[in-house]
Amino acid sequence: MKKCFVVIFLLLNLNIWGQELEATVQINTEQLKTIYREHLVVFKNQIEDYLNNTKFTGSSWEWPRINCSFNIFFTTASDELNYTAQVVINSTRPVEGSEKRSLMLNIMDNKWTFLYEKNQSLYFNTMDFNQLTSFLDFYALVIIGMDADSYQPFGGTTYFQEAMRIAIMGGTSGYTDSWGTKNANYYKRGFIEDATGANFQKFRQDIFDYHYNGLDVFYRDKETTYKNINKLVDNLEQMKKTTNIRSPFINSFFDAKAGELVSYLKNYEDRTIFNKLIKIDPAHTSKYIEAQEK
Repeated sequence: MKKCFVVIFLLLNLNIWGQELEATVQINTEQLKTIYREHLVVFKNQIEDYLNNTKFTGSSWEWPRINCSFNIFFTTASDELNYTAQVVINSTRPVEGSEKRSLMLNIMDNKWTFLYEKNQSLYFNTMDFNQLTSFLDFYALVIIGMDADSYQPFGGTTYFQEAMRIAIMGGTSGYTDSWGTKNANYYKRGFIEDATGANFQKFRQDIFDYHYNGLDVFYRDKETTYKNINKLVDNLEQMKKTTNIRSPFINSFFDAKAGELVSYLKNYEDRTIFNKLIKIDPAHTSKYIEAQEK
C-alpha cells in the first residue's frame, strides 16, 4: 500500500517507529594486521547501533524503516587510531502489489578515512564535522532522500540539503580526498550537488514517476509503467544532447536500476528503448544488448 494510504494507521501507531533506518552492517578486516583487527571487534555493532538508533531527520519518522546495508572493507590502518576503508552502501524500498523490493541506492565509496578508538562513544551532532559519524550521517540522509523522492515529488529535498551541508564541511575538514571534487564516476560532493542542482530537477521528478506511477502500478497497469519509464529515458536522452550527463547522481541511479530496467522491460514490444539506454548509460551496455537480443 502506498504511503499516502497508511497515514491514518500510522498516526495511531507513531510509537512503533521513530528512527528512519533498518540497517545491517558487515565489516571485512582481512587486509589489516591482527593488532588492528583486535581494535575493531565491536566496530560493526557500534556502527549498526548508531545507524539504527539515530533520528537523522530531527523528527519522529512516521513510515516503516528503510532497509539498507553498509558493507565496510578496511584497506589500511596506519596505527591503532587511523583507518581507511571502502564502503558499499545499498538501500531498497518495497514495490506496491508485489513482494519485490526496488534497489534505490547502490554506491561504492572508495575512500573513508577516519579516527576510531576501541569502544569509543558515537554521538549524533550535525553541527560539528566528524569524519567517522559525519560519513554515516551523510549516507543516512542520502538514503532517506532517495526514498522520499520515490513517494513524493522532491520529497527528499530537505534531506539532500542537509547532506550538502555535511559535504561542504567535509570539503574543508582536512579530508578533502574523501569529500572533495574528484574526476571519477562517483564522489560524494558531486552526487549531492547534482541531486540539489537546478539542471537535475526534471530528472528527480522522473525518478518519482518511475517509482510511484511506474513500478508501483506495474501489476495493474503495465502501460502506465512503460509510459513513465519511457519518459525518464527520453528526457535523459534529450539532456545528453544539451548537457554533460556524466554525473555521479545519474551514474548512481543506473548502478542501482540497470538490472531492474531490464527486468521490467523484458516483455516490452518496442526494443529500441534499449538503444536509448545504451546511449545514456554506456556503463551497462552489455546488460541492454543481452536484453535486446532476447
